[in-house]
Amino acid sequence: MIMPIGDDNSDRRTLPYVNIGIIIANIVVFVFFQGMGENEKFTYSFSTVPREIVTGHDEVSDARQVDVPGTGQRITIPGLGRTPVSVYFTLLTSIFMHGGIAHIFGNMLFLWIFGDNVEDALGHARYFVFYLTTGIIASLAHVLTTVAMYGAGSEQALVPSLGASGAISGVLGGYIFLFPQRRVTVIMFRALTQVPSYVAIGMWFVFQLISGLGMLGGSSQAGGVAYAAHVGGFIAGLLLVRIFAIGRAPRSYESY
Repeated sequence: MIMPIGDDNSDRRTLPYVNIGIIIANIVVFVFFQGMGENEKFTYSFSTVPREIVTGHDEVSDARQVDVPGTGQRITIPGLGRTPVSVYFTLLTSIFMHGGIAHIFGNMLFLWIFGDNVEDALGHARYFVFYLTTGIIASLAHVLTTVAMYGAGSEQALVPSLGASGAISGVLGGYIFLFPQRRVTVIMFRALTQVPSYVAIGMWFVFQLISGLGMLGGSSQAGGVAYAAHVGGFIAGLLLVRIFAIGRAPRSYESY
C-alpha cells in the first residue's frame, strides 16, 4: 500500500490557479449541487450512464436491485433522473461529481499533489484542456468496456459512473512522463519515505491495471470503482501530454 502526501515543488514557477479552480469547482458541486452526496436526483441526472452514451437516449427509471456478478451481493440502485441537456454532456459533468466525502477527499488530494506541476509545465490554458480531454476519454473507456463486456442492454450498462478519478489519472499519466524522477513523499508500508514519481505512480497504475483485469470475471465497476476509466485516463494522459507540451520551454519538464 502506498499513499502520496506531497512532492517537490521547489522549481514551480507559476501559481497553479487552474488546478486550484478545478479543486474548488469539485468541492462546490459536491457540497451545493450534490448536497454532500444526498441529492440523488441531481447526481443520477448528470452521471455518465453507458447505455445513454451508446444509444444517445436519456434513460429515466425507478430504483432497482442489481446483482453484482461474482460476489453474490444484491444492491439497490436509485432510479435514473431526467438529464435536461444532451446525455453526451454527462461525459463532462460526471467528472466534477463524487460519491462521498472519502471519494472526493482522495481525488482532490491527488490533484493537489500532482496537478500543479503539470499545469506549470503545460501552461494554464493547455492544462485545463488536457484535464478535460483525459477526463472525457476516461469516461468513454469505462462506457466502451462496460458495453463490450455486458452489452448495451444489460443492467450493468444502466449503472451510472461519476468522479474526477479518470481526469486525475490523466494528470498522473502526464506527470510520470514529464517528471519521472521527481521525488514524491509517500506513506509506504506504514513508513514515511520519498520515492521517484515513477515508483509512486507506477505502483498505483499497476494496482489499477490488476484490479481492472480482475473485473473481467466480475463487475465492470469492481466494488464500485471504474478501473477502466482509471487505466484509460492514465494512458490518455501519458500519450497526449507530449502533444500538449509542444512548444513549451525544455526546462519546463524533465522527460528523460
